[in-house]
Amino acid sequence: MHIARGVVSLLIIGLNTLVCCVPLYLLGLLRLLLPGRARQHVGSWMDRIIDLWVGINRLLFRALGLTRMEIEWQGETVLQRDRWYLVISNHQSWADILVLQNCLWGRIPPLKFFTKRQLVWIPLLGPAMWLLGFPYVRRASPEEAARNPQIRELDRRTTLEACQSFRTHPTSVLSFLEGTRFTAEKHAAQEAGFEHLLNPKLGGVSYVIASLQDRLHRVLDVTVVYPDGVPTFWALVQGRCPRVQVLVQCLELPGELREAADSDAVRARLRPWIDALWHDKDRRLARATGREAATAS
Repeated sequence: MHIARGVVSLLIIGLNTLVCCVPLYLLGLLRLLLPGRARQHVGSWMDRIIDLWVGINRLLFRALGLTRMEIEWQGETVLQRDRWYLVISNHQSWADILVLQNCLWGRIPPLKFFTKRQLVWIPLLGPAMWLLGFPYVRRASPEEAARNPQIRELDRRTTLEACQSFRTHPTSVLSFLEGTRFTAEKHAAQEAGFEHLLNPKLGGVSYVIASLQDRLHRVLDVTVVYPDGVPTFWALVQGRCPRVQVLVQCLELPGELREAADSDAVRARLRPWIDALWHDKDRRLARATGREAATAS
């Protein structure tokens, strides 16, 4: 039963992706040929195609009963599609992307996020994300960056160029501050200062804030919890993830970050604020784990 549901889910998602990518590619290529204002208009149509893709996937989740999403909102709950948002979240699985898209669909502009450069070769989705302006970065290890310092400079330029393009129309920028999916092995190797999270990295998000500080309306701090165990993407589309708990906190961007002169100043002022958010998030994850442990006993 689970395997059959997974196959049906993948077929529908694949067909949805194929159908949506055809007009997306055509509009993306057209946008490359047009001047400024016309490019913005075409970009808004491309965003509608993303909304259509996410909306159909959302219907799939409900129709097949793939999981039950328990969403809690704190702070401002009336969000706006014509504003800019920064979305930060913990990261445990590729399933996180579908969960976040489902939860935030229709409330804010479509999510755009930093992704590994190798993913540009994923059939259909890779070129689509490139046309949509998703920043592709190399994410070199410290050793690789030491051998070739130009890697980080190229990533910096890519990020800045993407952020400048985000200024042209309302955008939601998603940042997984941990930089990678949480695993026990990564947690142990990093000597993280948190029990359920990896240490947050501020390089990319500092560029986003520095570039969009006058446009960012709110920051959405999202905590995703899988009480019955973190699912793989395949497990999620099979319906093997009974429920997902999602807490969305709508926050003001601190004034000192809006007033920072550049990304270096943003990063210096960002650290204590993000550390405080991360400690709160770690406590929420610990409480969720504790509840499950108490129930099991």
